[in-house]
Amino acid sequence: MKEKKKIYILLTDTGTWLSRMIKAYTKEPFNHASLAFDEDLHEVYSFGRKYESNPFLGGFVKENLLSPLFLDDKRETTCAVYCCEVGKAAYERIRHTVKELELREDDYKYNALGLLGVALNFKLKRKNAYFCSQFVSEMFLAGGVALTGKCPEFTTPGDLVKSRHASLLYTGSLRNYQPLARRFESVEVVRDGLTVQSS
Repeated sequence: MKEKKKIYILLTDTGTWLSRMIKAYTKEPFNHASLAFDEDLHEVYSFGRKYESNPFLGGFVKENLLSPLFLDDKRETTCAVYCCEVGKAAYERIRHTVKELELREDDYKYNALGLLGVALNFKLKRKNAYFCSQFVSEMFLAGGVALTGKCPEFTTPGDLVKSRHASLLYTGSLRNYQPLARRFESVEVVRDGLTVQSS
């Protein structure tokens, strides 16, 4: 039997005003998709906002789930965590492709026009530009794994979790996701310029 490796898909709804606007349009419970290489969600990648204070400046990001964007006492971030098992060779190709993007992250932009293409059912492929679920789909394809029957340019977060490759591990509050909750208890989080102990 060939060795299998695990890759994780994280879907989130941060409850920000932009998130609420997108949710009102899509009618889906989650509107942001990320790819992770560990169940503890230390190594999480996506296309999203480069700076927490500016939702309109986006690109390739390595996400910090302990940041105020995801962990905020005034908002409840909900999530769903899915596990995908792939062959070792596929895993290595996916990981290599993500790391190549990380090395050249300044060359990549958020594909806002691509989102418009999804809404209008018009395929819009832009060089070095992705939106979050397009990125996740494209990375799996780099490993030879088709998550959905759609091309990446039309793939939404809701499409990803319908994949036969994806098995649900958890859904609920991000703060209560056990592998992450242990980190919440021990890591200091900076808020409003003050360093406080996370609880």
